[in-house]
Amino acid sequence: MSVPRSDALVLFGATGDLAHKQIFPALQAMVRRGHLDMPVVGVAKAGWDLERLKTRARDSLEKHGGLDPAVFTKLSSLLRYVDGDYRDPATFTQLRQILGDAKRPLHYLAIPPSMFATVADGLAQAGCAKDARVVVEKPFGRNLASAQELNRTLHRFFPEEAIFRIDHYLGKEPVQNLLYFRFANPLIEAGWNNRHLESVQITMAETFGVMGRGKLYEELGAIRDVVQNHMLQVIACLAMECPTAKSHTALRDERARLLQRVRTLDPSDAVRGQYRGYKQEPGVAADSQVETFAAVRFFIDNDRWHGVPFYVRAGKCLPVTVTEVLVQSKRPPRPVLDEPGAPPGNYYRFRLSPEMVLALGTQVKRPGEIMVGDRIELMAHDQPPDEMEPYERLLGDAANGDETLFAREDAVEASWRVVDPALDSAIPLREYEPNTWGPPEVDQVLAPEGGWHNPSPKKATQ
Repeated sequence: MSVPRSDALVLFGATGDLAHKQIFPALQAMVRRGHLDMPVVGVAKAGWDLERLKTRARDSLEKHGGLDPAVFTKLSSLLRYVDGDYRDPATFTQLRQILGDAKRPLHYLAIPPSMFATVADGLAQAGCAKDARVVVEKPFGRNLASAQELNRTLHRFFPEEAIFRIDHYLGKEPVQNLLYFRFANPLIEAGWNNRHLESVQITMAETFGVMGRGKLYEELGAIRDVVQNHMLQVIACLAMECPTAKSHTALRDERARLLQRVRTLDPSDAVRGQYRGYKQEPGVAADSQVETFAAVRFFIDNDRWHGVPFYVRAGKCLPVTVTEVLVQSKRPPRPVLDEPGAPPGNYYRFRLSPEMVLALGTQVKRPGEIMVGDRIELMAHDQPPDEMEPYERLLGDAANGDETLFAREDAVEASWRVVDPALDSAIPLREYEPNTWGPPEVDQVLAPEGGWHNPSPKKATQ
């Protein structure tokens, strides 16, 4: 059954950093493809007017999206602006007037979670919540208890099917390809289990630090910022069962079911680190205990994955900027070969950013009379020139009421339950040098069999 499309987009936090870096470029791309033809109402308390918002949007595109003058003219004609305090009912009265005949607005809350309840109540009081949808940014809460409270708050004003919790990783084409690669290739899926696979590693590395966002990062840390959401969603895509139907409900059911089977972390399965120099960043406390690096070992308690560790590393000031998955197979015992011990197992390597790469590590016979081999890597690389960026895809899906790539209440709460024991100061904080792979303790107590796979900075096309 088709659902009606939203007929207006309301952007709370229109003057903020997220709108500048991500949302305005996504809106221009939507206009370019003919996917956006409804009013876009910016809301903020900044002392701005509409012309100032248009100037901000142009600056955003010049710096982050690549300004297309003709497309920007069309986008600019769609822009509206409300300047006001979120605590003032007059702000929402003015919003209702600007929305005019719009009956199904999509409200994007690019604001701190502490303001969700205030804005949702203001929308409801002004008649802007009925038949509306709401998009909220991650992190959705700070722990399991706060996530549950936020869900209760939003459900006072919106039904679950109207709440779209963004995790932009689910909108990435390479992440979607993880699902397609598995389920479209029976030979792959047949060996995608604990009988054939030894371990899975996921590395999300950044060469830079907090880049002036110290005050914000002090409220997050690596586990809240990327492990609880991005990394666990990647694990869900790698490990979930194939949905039984082609519907957003079936796919979200399987993602949530998998996350509910991820074992709650034991402190011995995590290492927290902080790069040397972080405490000197503006906005960072002199005695900060916030991690800029986390290494975690997850286990999934189901028949398919019992005993297979999923290792995750995520951090700042590491040697490369890349997100990569390595799925390692078990070593095959083969007496016919002339090699001492078993040859190395195969592996699948998925590079999710900055480009999309799929590689198979395999063994081939070395020329000669004896049965010994060499490891080679078979690689496919794909970077379409006009690939849809995550925020463009997700905004369009939310406007269409398609929940497939958004996190559901039960999945969000399952993810928080998994990481809760590793939050804040529950695990000692280790210092590490910039441009290294984290604290030495990672290799001493949390290394996969055969060691960590350190992604290369070399691009596939080089």
